[in-house]
Amino acid sequence: MEESSRPAAPIETLQLFPRLDELLLALLRSLAPADWQRPTLARQWTVKDVVAHLLDGNLRTLSMLRDGHFGEAPAGQSYDDVVGFLNRLNGEWVRAARRLSPAVLIELLAQSGAEYSAFLRTLDPWAPAAFSVAWAGESESLNWFHVARDYTEKWHHQQQIREAMGQTAPLMSPELFHPFIATLLRGLPHALRTAAAPTGAVVQVRIGEPGGGTWQVEKAPTHWRLREAAEQPGALLAAEVALAPETAWKLFTKGLSPAEARDQARLRGDEALGTAVLGLVAVMA
Repeated sequence: MEESSRPAAPIETLQLFPRLDELLLALLRSLAPADWQRPTLARQWTVKDVVAHLLDGNLRTLSMLRDGHFGEAPAGQSYDDVVGFLNRLNGEWVRAARRLSPAVLIELLAQSGAEYSAFLRTLDPWAPAAFSVAWAGESESLNWFHVARDYTEKWHHQQQIREAMGQTAPLMSPELFHPFIATLLRGLPHALRTAAAPTGAVVQVRIGEPGGGTWQVEKAPTHWRLREAAEQPGALLAAEVALAPETAWKLFTKGLSPAEARDQARLRGDEALGTAVLGLVAVMA
């Protein structure tokens, strides 16, 4: 695990998976047939395609981590190799799942979601995870961070569906949104890794309420480190970025480009440092 991205304390998300599933299934059961073909922020994917992708996440995790069946592997181990591999797998699955009816997708989600949550509860949160959180710059991660990363995947894909339906409010509650955004912002030191600044420089990120908060990243001699803002509440800031929650979740999951988000953000101080914050991407594919 890189020192630059080592978290100070775990983010508790395990207990939130059943609630996410409950909200998702209730939403999907309310959709009219035409709603399943609505476009989403997930590039060329419709609502139905995003639902299929969520099902794939359940089934792939159970197959690999619970049952030890990994199937294919990427040809190389670089970040780009892994991203290309995941994009191919995701595309193949979504195309095949277009043969499935909404009713079948809902049924499979309900069954696999319960099994998925049960499996996550068997993991030792402090043991090494099978997969690192690469977008946070880690070569090895602990299970609690792997679980939190999975939470952000389930949260933002459900929110893409909800955005298409104009029903985003349920996931913006502090209970569900704060762990999501706190996990994404563990990637700040990695996003700033090439940003030039003197040792001791502090970059602050503020996400609006409800459910937001304040995060600070400090430049150490060899890396950036995430810290609690309370460590030095009166710190002189090299840069500050303020984002509304609705902008933040889209930006960090590739639903908005940094240029689009720049028009909705408030930046103070060093422009290059603020721009580096807007470049944080907390998804792999």
